[in-house]
Amino acid sequence: MGLALEAARRAQAAADVPIGAVVVGPDGTVLGVGWNQREELGDPTAHAEVQAIRAAAATTGAWRLEGCTLVVTLEPCAMCAGASVLARIPRVVFGAWDEKAGASGSVFDVLRERRLNHWTEVFSGVREEDCARLLKEFFVTQRTREANTA
Repeated sequence: MGLALEAARRAQAAADVPIGAVVVGPDGTVLGVGWNQREELGDPTAHAEVQAIRAAAATTGAWRLEGCTLVVTLEPCAMCAGASVLARIPRVVFGAWDEKAGASGSVFDVLRERRLNHWTEVFSGVREEDCARLLKEFFVTQRTREANTA
């Protein structure tokens, strides 16, 4: 989770929501790191998880990331949870819950949807306070900037 938090800070430095993700291989090797790059790339799909999954697939040369673990600072949204399922990632570890758009147990539970062809173990709350604090501080700063420019 430490590496995911470092990646989240890269997103924050680029004025994007500070979310970071890491794909770890079965042997503990880091295969891919991602952070939100929606603002930087002008791409609504450039979420941290998608970026990390793409990097891991490029590293392994395979789209199936069986045996891997996705570690992310915020509960994955529906798109990112779906990407994880499609990549056959068997484990997702996340820090803070997303009560508005989470799809890994809060609003939806895509990762454990039995009607899908792949199921995922979910481990939540890892360094939850650190992950939530980074997000809260970012949004306080954003609101302050917006208030000062209004």
